[in-house]
Amino acid sequence: MDIPRVQLVRQTAPQPSVANVAATVRELWLGSKTAKRIKPGMKVAVACGSRGINNYLTLARATVDAIKELGAQPFVVAAMGSHGGATPEGQRELLASYNLDEAHLGVPVVTDMDAENIGTNSWGQPVWWDKNALKADAVVTVSRVKPHTDFRGKFESGILKMLVIGLGKRHGADQVHSFGTRGLRDMIPESGQVILNKTPFIGGLAILENAKEETAKLEVLDRDDLWDREPVLLEEARALMGRLPFKGADVLIIGECGKNYSGAGMDPNVIGRMLIEATPEAETNDPRIVRIGVLDVSPESHGNATGIGLADLTTNRALAGIVQGPFRMNNLTARSLWRSKLPFGFETDREVVANCVETCWQPEADKVKLCVIPNTLEVVEMWVSAPLAADLKGHPHLEFVGEPAPLPFDAVGNIAQEQMFPHSVRGRRRAAH
Repeated sequence: MDIPRVQLVRQTAPQPSVANVAATVRELWLGSKTAKRIKPGMKVAVACGSRGINNYLTLARATVDAIKELGAQPFVVAAMGSHGGATPEGQRELLASYNLDEAHLGVPVVTDMDAENIGTNSWGQPVWWDKNALKADAVVTVSRVKPHTDFRGKFESGILKMLVIGLGKRHGADQVHSFGTRGLRDMIPESGQVILNKTPFIGGLAILENAKEETAKLEVLDRDDLWDREPVLLEEARALMGRLPFKGADVLIIGECGKNYSGAGMDPNVIGRMLIEATPEAETNDPRIVRIGVLDVSPESHGNATGIGLADLTTNRALAGIVQGPFRMNNLTARSLWRSKLPFGFETDREVVANCVETCWQPEADKVKLCVIPNTLEVVEMWVSAPLAADLKGHPHLEFVGEPAPLPFDAVGNIAQEQMFPHSVRGRRRAAH
Protein backbone atom coordinates (compact mmCIF):
# COMPACT_ATOMS: atom_id res chain seq x y z
CA MET A 1 0.00 0.00 0.00
CA ASP A 2 1.20 3.52 -0.82
CA ILE A 3 2.17 5.79 2.06
CA PRO A 4 -0.10 8.87 2.03
CA ARG A 5 1.25 12.35 1.47
CA VAL A 6 1.01 14.65 4.50
CA GLN A 7 0.47 18.34 5.23
CA LEU A 8 1.71 20.41 8.16
CA VAL A 9 -0.96 21.53 10.64
CA ARG A 10 -0.38 23.87 13.59
CA GLN A 11 -2.58 24.30 16.63
CA THR A 12 -3.01 28.03 17.26
CA ALA A 13 -5.21 28.33 20.36
CA PRO A 14 -3.92 31.15 22.61
CA GLN A 15 -1.80 29.86 25.48
CA PRO A 16 -1.14 31.49 28.85
CA SER A 17 2.52 31.73 29.81
CA VAL A 18 4.75 33.15 32.52
CA ALA A 19 6.81 36.00 31.07
CA ASN A 20 9.74 35.97 33.54
CA VAL A 21 10.01 32.56 35.17
CA ALA A 22 12.95 33.26 37.48
CA ALA A 23 11.54 36.54 38.80
CA THR A 24 8.11 35.00 39.31
CA VAL A 25 9.52 32.06 41.26
CA ARG A 26 11.50 34.38 43.51
CA GLU A 27 8.49 36.60 44.14
CA LEU A 28 6.23 33.61 44.89
CA TRP A 29 8.63 31.99 47.34
CA LEU A 30 9.54 35.18 49.19
CA GLY A 31 5.93 36.28 49.45
CA SER A 32 4.55 32.91 50.45
CA LYS A 33 3.22 31.61 53.73
CA THR A 34 5.88 28.89 53.42
CA ALA A 35 8.70 31.47 53.51
CA LYS A 36 7.76 32.30 57.09
CA ARG A 37 8.61 28.72 58.05
CA ILE A 38 12.21 29.11 56.83
CA LYS A 39 14.62 30.57 59.38
CA PRO A 40 18.23 31.69 58.87
CA GLY A 41 20.69 28.83 59.11
CA MET A 42 18.15 26.09 58.40
CA LYS A 43 19.16 23.26 56.05
CA VAL A 44 16.46 23.04 53.40
CA ALA A 45 16.15 20.08 51.02
CA VAL A 46 14.82 20.97 47.57
CA ALA A 47 13.25 17.87 45.99
CA CYS A 48 13.60 17.56 42.20
CA GLY A 49 12.52 14.66 39.98
CA SER A 50 13.08 13.11 36.58
CA ARG A 51 10.36 14.72 34.45
CA GLY A 52 11.29 16.79 31.42
CA ILE A 53 9.85 20.04 32.73
CA ASN A 54 10.41 23.12 30.60
CA ASN A 55 12.63 25.71 32.33
CA TYR A 56 13.46 23.12 34.99
CA LEU A 57 16.91 24.52 35.71
CA THR A 58 15.52 28.07 35.95
CA LEU A 59 12.72 26.91 38.28
CA ALA A 60 15.05 24.92 40.52
CA ARG A 61 17.79 27.55 40.61
CA ALA A 62 15.33 30.35 41.42
CA THR A 63 13.96 28.21 44.25
CA VAL A 64 17.45 27.55 45.59
CA ASP A 65 18.34 31.24 45.34
CA ALA A 66 15.15 32.31 47.12
CA ILE A 67 15.93 29.95 49.99
CA LYS A 68 19.44 31.39 50.19
CA GLU A 69 17.94 34.87 50.24
CA LEU A 70 15.93 33.82 53.29
CA GLY A 71 19.22 32.99 55.02
CA ALA A 72 18.89 29.21 54.82
CA GLN A 73 21.22 26.57 53.36
CA PRO A 74 19.55 24.68 50.49
CA PHE A 75 20.61 21.41 48.90
CA VAL A 76 18.92 19.30 46.23
CA VAL A 77 17.63 15.81 46.90
CA ALA A 78 16.56 13.38 44.16
CA ALA A 79 12.85 12.53 44.28
CA MET A 80 12.09 9.99 41.58
CA GLY A 81 11.25 6.58 43.05
CA SER A 82 12.75 3.83 40.89
CA HIS A 83 13.94 5.93 37.93
CA GLY A 84 17.58 5.87 36.92
CA GLY A 85 17.68 2.15 37.66
CA ALA A 86 16.97 2.98 41.34
CA THR A 87 20.68 3.68 41.86
CA PRO A 88 22.36 6.81 43.23
CA GLU A 89 24.51 7.04 40.11
CA GLY A 90 21.55 6.65 37.76
CA GLN A 91 19.50 9.30 39.53
CA ARG A 92 22.43 11.71 39.62
CA GLU A 93 22.88 11.20 35.88
CA LEU A 94 19.19 11.86 35.26
CA LEU A 95 19.23 15.11 37.22
CA ALA A 96 22.43 16.17 35.49
CA SER A 97 20.79 15.62 32.10
CA TYR A 98 18.55 18.58 33.03
CA ASN A 99 21.60 20.50 34.33
CA LEU A 100 20.36 19.96 37.88
CA ASP A 101 23.84 19.50 39.29
CA GLU A 102 26.29 21.24 41.60
CA ALA A 103 27.86 23.19 38.75
CA HIS A 104 24.59 24.80 37.65
CA LEU A 105 22.82 25.13 40.99
CA GLY A 106 25.74 25.99 43.26
CA VAL A 107 24.53 23.65 46.02
CA PRO A 108 25.07 19.97 46.87
CA VAL A 109 22.94 17.42 44.99
CA VAL A 110 22.21 14.27 47.01
CA THR A 111 20.96 11.12 45.27
CA ASP A 112 21.29 8.42 47.96
CA MET A 113 18.55 5.78 47.78
CA ASP A 114 18.24 5.16 51.53
CA ALA A 115 14.70 5.54 52.88
CA GLU A 116 13.25 5.22 56.35
CA ASN A 117 9.91 3.78 57.45
CA ILE A 118 8.20 6.77 59.09
CA GLY A 119 4.89 5.15 59.98
CA THR A 120 1.85 3.25 58.78
CA ASN A 121 -1.01 4.60 56.68
CA SER A 122 -4.72 3.88 57.04
CA TRP A 123 -4.32 0.81 54.81
CA GLY A 124 -1.90 -0.68 57.32
CA GLN A 125 0.96 -0.16 54.86
CA PRO A 126 4.40 1.30 55.67
CA VAL A 127 5.25 4.80 54.51
CA TRP A 128 8.83 5.40 53.37
CA TRP A 129 10.76 8.66 53.12
CA ASP A 130 14.19 9.76 51.94
CA LYS A 131 16.67 9.77 54.85
CA ASN A 132 18.46 12.88 53.61
CA ALA A 133 15.17 14.76 53.42
CA LEU A 134 14.26 13.61 56.92
CA LYS A 135 17.52 14.98 58.29
CA ALA A 136 16.83 18.43 56.83
CA ASP A 137 15.23 21.19 58.88
CA ALA A 138 12.73 21.75 56.08
CA VAL A 139 11.83 20.21 52.71
CA VAL A 140 10.29 21.87 49.65
CA THR A 141 9.42 20.38 46.28
CA VAL A 142 9.69 21.58 42.69
CA SER A 143 7.22 19.60 40.63
CA ARG A 144 4.74 19.80 37.78
CA VAL A 145 1.02 19.30 38.36
CA LYS A 146 -0.44 17.32 35.48
CA PRO A 147 -3.00 14.60 34.70
CA HIS A 148 -1.53 11.17 35.41
CA THR A 149 -1.00 8.59 32.70
CA ASP A 150 -2.60 5.70 34.63
CA PHE A 151 -5.63 6.89 36.60
CA ARG A 152 -8.08 9.67 37.42
CA GLY A 153 -8.37 11.04 40.93
CA LYS A 154 -8.40 14.08 43.15
CA PHE A 155 -4.58 14.02 43.20
CA GLU A 156 -2.65 12.77 40.17
CA SER A 157 0.85 13.89 39.14
CA GLY A 158 2.05 16.69 41.36
CA ILE A 159 3.39 17.61 44.76
CA LEU A 160 1.60 14.87 46.72
CA LYS A 161 2.77 12.14 44.34
CA MET A 162 6.35 13.42 44.58
CA LEU A 163 6.13 13.32 48.39
CA VAL A 164 4.88 9.74 48.45
CA ILE A 165 6.58 8.05 45.50
CA GLY A 166 9.50 10.34 44.60
CA LEU A 167 10.74 10.89 48.14
CA GLY A 168 9.59 7.40 49.05
CA LYS A 169 12.50 6.20 46.89
CA ARG A 170 12.52 2.60 45.63
CA HIS A 171 10.64 1.28 48.69
CA GLY A 172 7.87 3.87 48.50
CA ALA A 173 7.40 3.56 44.76
CA ASP A 174 7.32 -0.23 44.94
CA GLN A 175 4.89 -0.29 47.85
CA VAL A 176 2.35 2.07 46.27
CA HIS A 177 2.55 0.52 42.80
CA SER A 178 2.09 -2.97 44.23
CA PHE A 179 -1.63 -2.16 44.53
CA GLY A 180 -1.86 -1.06 40.89
CA THR A 181 -3.98 1.94 39.92
CA ARG A 182 -5.97 1.56 43.16
CA GLY A 183 -2.79 2.27 45.12
CA LEU A 184 -1.99 5.31 43.02
CA ARG A 185 -5.47 6.79 43.18
CA ASP A 186 -6.55 5.90 46.72
CA MET A 187 -3.46 5.20 48.82
CA ILE A 188 -1.26 8.15 47.83
CA PRO A 189 -3.46 10.59 49.81
CA GLU A 190 -3.40 8.25 52.82
CA SER A 191 0.40 7.98 52.78
CA GLY A 192 0.58 11.71 52.11
CA GLN A 193 -1.21 12.41 55.36
CA VAL A 194 1.43 10.45 57.26
CA ILE A 195 4.17 12.39 55.49
CA LEU A 196 2.59 15.73 56.37
CA ASN A 197 2.38 14.67 60.00
CA LYS A 198 5.85 13.18 60.38
CA THR A 199 8.28 14.94 58.05
CA PRO A 200 9.74 18.46 57.71
CA PHE A 201 7.93 19.10 54.38
CA ILE A 202 6.75 22.73 54.40
CA GLY A 203 5.55 23.50 50.87
CA GLY A 204 6.10 23.10 47.15
CA LEU A 205 6.33 24.99 43.89
CA ALA A 206 3.50 23.82 41.61
CA ILE A 207 4.26 24.14 37.89
CA LEU A 208 1.57 24.10 35.21
CA GLU A 209 2.45 23.93 31.52
CA ASN A 210 0.40 24.91 28.48
CA ALA A 211 -0.16 22.99 25.25
CA LYS A 212 3.17 24.30 23.93
CA GLU A 213 4.88 22.93 27.06
CA GLU A 214 5.71 26.46 28.19
CA THR A 215 5.44 27.48 31.84
CA ALA A 216 1.81 28.60 32.05
CA LYS A 217 1.30 29.14 35.77
CA LEU A 218 3.31 28.92 38.99
CA GLU A 219 2.07 28.74 42.56
CA VAL A 220 3.71 27.99 45.90
CA LEU A 221 1.49 25.68 47.93
CA ASP A 222 2.07 25.75 51.65
CA ARG A 223 1.70 22.41 53.43
CA ASP A 224 -1.52 23.70 55.04
CA ASP A 225 -3.04 24.49 51.63
CA LEU A 226 -1.92 21.41 49.70
CA TRP A 227 -5.14 19.42 50.13
CA ASP A 228 -7.36 22.22 48.88
CA ARG A 229 -5.22 23.80 46.16
CA GLU A 230 -3.55 20.91 44.31
CA PRO A 231 -6.86 19.41 43.06
CA VAL A 232 -7.86 22.84 41.72
CA LEU A 233 -4.54 23.20 39.91
CA LEU A 234 -4.89 19.67 38.52
CA GLU A 235 -8.12 20.62 36.78
CA GLU A 236 -6.49 23.77 35.41
CA ALA A 237 -3.61 21.64 34.10
CA ARG A 238 -6.05 19.20 32.51
CA ALA A 239 -7.64 22.04 30.56
CA LEU A 240 -4.25 23.38 29.47
CA MET A 241 -2.53 20.19 28.29
CA GLY A 242 -1.84 19.59 24.62
CA ARG A 243 -4.06 17.11 22.81
CA LEU A 244 -4.54 15.84 19.28
CA PRO A 245 -7.41 17.80 17.67
CA PHE A 246 -9.26 14.83 16.20
CA LYS A 247 -11.53 12.06 17.50
CA GLY A 248 -9.93 9.21 15.59
CA ALA A 249 -7.29 8.16 13.06
CA ASP A 250 -6.15 5.04 11.28
CA VAL A 251 -2.41 5.53 11.90
CA LEU A 252 -0.38 7.61 14.35
CA ILE A 253 3.39 7.74 13.90
CA ILE A 254 5.33 9.05 16.92
CA GLY A 255 8.93 10.12 16.37
CA GLU A 256 10.19 9.40 19.88
CA CYS A 257 8.91 7.95 23.10
CA GLY A 258 10.71 8.72 26.35
CA LYS A 259 10.56 9.48 30.05
CA ASN A 260 11.30 13.13 29.27
CA TYR A 261 8.00 13.30 27.39
CA SER A 262 5.79 11.30 29.74
CA GLY A 263 6.12 9.00 32.73
CA ALA A 264 4.51 6.40 30.45
CA GLY A 265 6.91 7.11 27.57
CA MET A 266 3.95 8.11 25.40
CA ASP A 267 1.15 9.93 27.19
CA PRO A 268 -2.06 7.84 27.18
CA ASN A 269 -4.01 11.07 27.65
CA VAL A 270 -2.77 12.11 24.20
CA ILE A 271 -2.92 8.85 22.26
CA GLY A 272 -6.16 7.58 23.81
CA ARG A 273 -4.70 4.17 24.66
CA MET A 274 -4.34 3.20 28.33
CA LEU A 275 -3.35 -0.50 28.06
CA ILE A 276 -3.59 -1.36 31.75
CA GLU A 277 -3.86 -4.97 32.87
CA ALA A 278 -7.37 -6.27 33.69
CA THR A 279 -8.82 -2.86 32.80
CA PRO A 280 -10.98 -2.44 29.68
CA GLU A 281 -10.24 0.48 27.38
CA ALA A 282 -12.83 3.19 27.91
CA GLU A 283 -15.18 3.65 24.96
CA THR A 284 -14.96 7.38 25.60
CA ASN A 285 -11.17 7.51 25.10
CA ASP A 286 -10.14 10.11 22.54
CA PRO A 287 -8.67 9.80 20.05
CA ARG A 288 -9.44 6.27 18.86
CA ILE A 289 -6.38 5.17 16.87
CA VAL A 290 -6.17 1.80 15.15
CA ARG A 291 -2.40 1.50 14.61
CA ILE A 292 0.45 3.28 16.40
CA GLY A 293 4.11 3.21 15.39
CA VAL A 294 7.04 4.72 17.32
CA LEU A 295 10.42 5.23 15.67
CA ASP A 296 12.93 6.00 18.45
CA VAL A 297 13.53 6.14 22.19
CA SER A 298 14.83 9.53 23.31
CA PRO A 299 18.46 9.67 24.49
CA GLU A 300 17.22 11.53 27.58
CA SER A 301 15.57 8.25 28.67
CA HIS A 302 18.99 6.59 29.06
CA GLY A 303 17.72 3.31 27.60
CA ASN A 304 14.51 3.21 29.65
CA ALA A 305 11.92 2.55 26.94
CA THR A 306 9.00 2.42 29.37
CA GLY A 307 5.72 2.50 27.47
CA ILE A 308 7.10 1.37 24.13
CA GLY A 309 4.40 -1.32 24.16
CA LEU A 310 1.73 1.36 23.75
CA ALA A 311 2.84 1.26 20.11
CA ASP A 312 2.15 -1.68 17.82
CA LEU A 313 5.24 -1.34 15.63
CA THR A 314 8.71 0.13 16.10
CA THR A 315 12.25 0.05 14.70
CA ASN A 316 14.95 -2.45 15.47
CA ARG A 317 17.22 0.42 16.56
CA ALA A 318 14.68 1.47 19.21
CA LEU A 319 14.55 -2.09 20.54
CA ALA A 320 18.34 -2.40 20.42
CA GLY A 321 18.74 0.79 22.45
CA ILE A 322 16.84 -0.55 25.46
CA VAL A 323 19.04 -0.84 28.55
CA GLN A 324 17.58 -3.73 30.48
CA GLY A 325 18.53 -2.57 33.99
CA PRO A 326 16.64 0.75 34.09
CA PHE A 327 13.91 -0.59 31.79
CA ARG A 328 13.11 -3.60 33.97
CA MET A 329 13.52 -1.75 37.27
CA ASN A 330 11.07 1.01 36.32
CA ASN A 331 8.46 -1.33 34.87
CA LEU A 332 8.64 -4.05 37.51
CA THR A 333 8.33 -1.37 40.19
CA ALA A 334 5.41 0.33 38.40
CA ARG A 335 3.68 -3.04 37.79
CA SER A 336 2.33 -1.80 34.44
CA LEU A 337 3.83 -4.50 32.25
CA TRP A 338 1.49 -4.51 29.26
CA ARG A 339 2.64 -1.06 28.22
CA SER A 340 6.23 -2.21 27.89
CA LYS A 341 5.76 -5.44 25.96
CA LEU A 342 7.97 -5.18 22.90
CA PRO A 343 6.27 -4.31 19.60
CA PHE A 344 7.16 -5.77 16.21
CA GLY A 345 10.50 -4.33 15.07
CA PHE A 346 11.49 -3.29 11.55
CA GLU A 347 14.80 -2.18 10.12
CA THR A 348 13.66 1.20 8.75
CA ASP A 349 11.11 3.91 9.45
CA ARG A 350 9.63 3.34 6.00
CA GLU A 351 8.82 -0.26 6.92
CA VAL A 352 7.22 0.83 10.19
CA VAL A 353 5.01 3.38 8.46
CA ALA A 354 4.16 1.06 5.56
CA ASN A 355 3.17 -1.78 7.85
CA CYS A 356 1.10 0.55 10.04
CA VAL A 357 -0.77 1.68 6.93
CA GLU A 358 -1.09 -1.89 5.64
CA THR A 359 -2.60 -3.19 8.89
CA CYS A 360 -4.80 -0.24 9.93
CA TRP A 361 -8.07 -1.78 8.67
CA GLN A 362 -8.47 0.83 5.93
CA PRO A 363 -7.68 -0.98 2.67
CA GLU A 364 -8.19 2.07 0.42
CA ALA A 365 -4.96 4.09 0.41
CA ASP A 366 -6.62 7.38 -0.47
CA LYS A 367 -8.81 7.14 2.65
CA VAL A 368 -6.14 6.42 5.26
CA LYS A 369 -6.18 8.97 8.08
CA LEU A 370 -2.50 9.31 9.04
CA CYS A 371 -0.91 11.64 11.59
CA VAL A 372 2.79 12.12 12.42
CA ILE A 373 3.95 13.84 15.64
CA PRO A 374 7.44 14.24 17.16
CA ASN A 375 6.40 12.92 20.62
CA THR A 376 3.32 13.08 22.84
CA LEU A 377 4.51 16.17 24.73
CA GLU A 378 4.84 18.44 21.68
CA VAL A 379 1.65 18.23 19.65
CA VAL A 380 1.28 21.83 18.52
CA GLU A 381 2.68 20.78 15.11
CA MET A 382 1.66 17.63 13.28
CA TRP A 383 1.59 16.30 9.73
CA VAL A 384 -1.66 14.75 8.51
CA SER A 385 -2.93 13.00 5.40
CA ALA A 386 -5.66 14.53 3.21
CA PRO A 387 -8.59 12.53 4.70
CA LEU A 388 -7.62 13.59 8.22
CA ALA A 389 -7.05 17.17 7.07
CA ALA A 390 -10.59 17.14 5.64
CA ASP A 391 -11.94 16.17 9.07
CA LEU A 392 -10.09 19.12 10.61
CA LYS A 393 -11.20 21.80 8.15
CA GLY A 394 -13.15 24.51 9.90
CA HIS A 395 -11.47 23.97 13.26
CA PRO A 396 -11.14 27.46 14.80
CA HIS A 397 -7.62 26.98 16.13
CA LEU A 398 -5.80 25.13 13.35
CA GLU A 399 -3.52 26.54 10.67
CA PHE A 400 -2.82 24.52 7.52
CA VAL A 401 0.69 25.20 6.23
CA GLY A 402 1.92 24.56 2.70
CA GLU A 403 0.81 21.73 0.45
CA PRO A 404 0.76 17.95 0.96
CA ALA A 405 4.15 16.33 0.40
CA PRO A 406 5.69 12.86 0.72
CA LEU A 407 7.21 11.91 4.05
CA PRO A 408 10.91 12.92 3.90
CA PHE A 409 12.65 9.54 3.93
CA ASP A 410 16.43 9.56 3.60
CA ALA A 411 18.51 7.23 1.45
CA VAL A 412 18.25 4.32 3.91
CA GLY A 413 14.53 4.71 4.50
CA ASN A 414 14.41 6.69 7.74
CA ILE A 415 12.37 9.87 8.28
CA ALA A 416 14.22 13.18 8.63
CA GLN A 417 12.40 14.06 11.85
CA GLU A 418 14.47 17.20 12.41
CA GLN A 419 13.27 18.49 9.04
CA MET A 420 9.63 17.79 9.84
CA PHE A 421 9.78 19.15 13.41
CA PRO A 422 12.62 21.67 13.71
CA HIS A 423 11.12 23.18 16.89
CA SER A 424 10.81 19.86 18.73
CA VAL A 425 13.13 18.48 21.41
CA ARG A 426 14.76 16.36 18.73
CA GLY A 427 15.13 19.32 16.38
CA ARG A 428 16.70 21.47 19.11
CA ARG A 429 18.94 18.59 20.12
CA ARG A 430 20.31 18.30 16.57
CA ALA A 431 20.72 22.08 16.25
CA ALA A 432 22.74 22.17 19.49
CA HIS A 433 25.24 19.74 17.98
